Amino acid sequence: MQNEQTTFMQRRKIGWLLIGAVFLFCALIVRVAWLQIVRGEELSLAAREQQTSDNLITPKRGLIYDRNMKILANNISVETISISPKNVRGNTKQTQEQIAGKMAEILGLEKEDVLAKIQKESSFEYIKKKVEKDQADELREYIETYNIDGIRFTEDSKRYYPYGNFASQVIGFAGSDNVGLEGIEMVYNEQLQGVPGRIVSANKTAGLEMPDNYESYYEPQDGNSVVLTIDETMQHIAEKHLENARIENQLEEGAATIIMDVKTGEILAMATKPDYDLNKPFEITEAVEEKYPEVREELAKLEDSEYNAALTKYTQFLRRNKAVVDSYEPGSTFKIAVASMALEENAISPNDTFYCDGSAHVADRTINCANRNGHGVQTFVQAVQNSCNPAFINIGAKVGRDNFMKYMKGFGFRDTTGIELPGETNGIFHDASNFKEIDLAISSFGQSFNVTPLQIVTMVSAIANGGELMQPHLVKQLVDKNGNVVQEFAPKVVRRVVSKETSAQMCEILESVVSVGGGKNAYLAGYRIAGKTGTSEKQPRGNQKYVASFIGFAPADDPEIVCLVILDQPPVGAPYYGGVIAAPVVKNILEECLQYLGVEPQYSADETEMMDITVPDITGKTKSEAEKILAELDLNITVKGSGDIIFDQVPKPFSKLARKSKIVAYTEGEESSLSVEVPNVVGLSATEANRALTDAGLNVRIKGLSGGAGVAMCSGQSPGDGTKVEPGTIITIDFAYSGVRD
Repeated sequence: MQNEQTTFMQRRKIGWLLIGAVFLFCALIVRVAWLQIVRGEELSLAAREQQTSDNLITPKRGLIYDRNMKILANNISVETISISPKNVRGNTKQTQEQIAGKMAEILGLEKEDVLAKIQKESSFEYIKKKVEKDQADELREYIETYNIDGIRFTEDSKRYYPYGNFASQVIGFAGSDNVGLEGIEMVYNEQLQGVPGRIVSANKTAGLEMPDNYESYYEPQDGNSVVLTIDETMQHIAEKHLENARIENQLEEGAATIIMDVKTGEILAMATKPDYDLNKPFEITEAVEEKYPEVREELAKLEDSEYNAALTKYTQFLRRNKAVVDSYEPGSTFKIAVASMALEENAISPNDTFYCDGSAHVADRTINCANRNGHGVQTFVQAVQNSCNPAFINIGAKVGRDNFMKYMKGFGFRDTTGIELPGETNGIFHDASNFKEIDLAISSFGQSFNVTPLQIVTMVSAIANGGELMQPHLVKQLVDKNGNVVQEFAPKVVRRVVSKETSAQMCEILESVVSVGGGKNAYLAGYRIAGKTGTSEKQPRGNQKYVASFIGFAPADDPEIVCLVILDQPPVGAPYYGGVIAAPVVKNILEECLQYLGVEPQYSADETEMMDITVPDITGKTKSEAEKILAELDLNITVKGSGDIIFDQVPKPFSKLARKSKIVAYTEGEESSLSVEVPNVVGLSATEANRALTDAGLNVRIKGLSGGAGVAMCSGQSPGDGTKVEPGTIITIDFAYSGVRD
């Protein structure tokens, strides 16, 4: 009985052991399945990370060029510093603290941060990226001196903008990680950035690297470069004159300009002032301090993320591209569109007449003309020249609301243009279902709705080029690192808006606006400029805050370029009409740009009489020979000295002079000297200024007189008054017409 009981107990134990073994076996199978199937990929990745070191190699970012392949955004060589912590800790000549302290000192870091990375149980740690060469070389010298192991230097690149502030709102900038954050840099970041390379190194179990044959290198693919339509020379011209206008007119909300090729839609220049240095995009500039006087005190109170957020807020307005992002009431520049649609629809003819007594009555509203005394009876052409609001209310009514809405769409005012820049704003116009008689009347002279500067330039280009609306664009090509074209961006016609006949009529009419109308301050002898003034008061009405503008294109008989200038908010009480303060800026920009483009001046008979003469070289001639040469050119001569041979002259050869001007010639016994003080002629009429300068023994070169009606006063002189010059020096005086209205 006892033996049976013992046998039973033994069998029972064996059974439990068998059950336990089966359970453990099943559990092991489940565990293996869990690790292999559920966590297999995760554990495999972890194993690879433990056994390999996988480091990215930054590709070279593509460049940005102007249309003539001048580099606008470049790369400079920098280095990335990284460490193998265990190797660094194995050094015997310097302690961890000493190494961390020296690296922090050289690289401008916190010692505690560097030391923490040295003490990590990892195979790789970044210390600092984008390290300049002088810092990297100093660190190398330290490493070599103490034979320190485990510190690596990897070649890298950093974005550099050779022209600083140049076209800053167009180009934009890339951050420290080489990712575009603004402008073209952001929009074309994918094409510019390229594809990173990799270095994959196998590690021993102790964490040390395997020999070189265990390392794989994947070459980075450099980014493609962007070729802009921007012309570097024309951009500099535009920025120079725009910045001068911003300062001279003390503009409270800045200024903007666009130059476009009317035939292709290519943007040749686009600028907003104030701007910023692309190499220092978050710098507190003078313009920032003017807008936010307490900015430095406020930033001094903040640290880390709060400081960075505030800095971005305070500098953000500098990065705002007014030409694309801002919208405004266009004022009288929009009358170009209204006049064109009226001609195209045969709603009026050039000889139709309109009467203006100084105001117009629409519905229950009285709308005043800029000329409160009225223009009386005027033809359609004269109404455009006078920029007469009552006449354009009548013209808009003849066009009709349906046609008006059709052309608003046709000229592109209901859509964004699609230019390759971030944040483009659409125009704001009345809803078709609620477009009332009074809305049509006010819209007909450019108020009660908003457009962008780019939309206005695009509209005028269509009227100037024969009637085709071109899509404005900034990018001409994408090219690879060898200069091969990867992608070409051809000009694109959006639609035809008006006929060639209407275009030709409008070019002729708008040229007359500059020669005898409200655009006289944009007149430029030898160049047929067409254009229109614009002035609009900001909302709410009566706040005396204005936007002054002028848009001009040239040559009027075969237009090539169009230029718009927007001057935003002169101080209360200062001149604010577009014809007074914006038109001269367009004139100055077009003068230099047309000369740069090689457009030959064509002088009218009246202009020929006033045309400058190129001063001949009379040095080495006898007095009698010089007198004969100058007499044939209708120039006078004054000889100083007792000799007969001329060895010096003022003005110098190849200068430009008006007829009847005087050349001062020097012979033996007399030397030229700075003996004449330039008088102040600003504010004088042409006759008064000419008399004052010639009486002082100086020559005069006059700019900005159209010969049209109105009073022109000297608005500037160069050299300035008080300057000591030689007798016979040329003083260039510019004129502006006062009393111009839009």
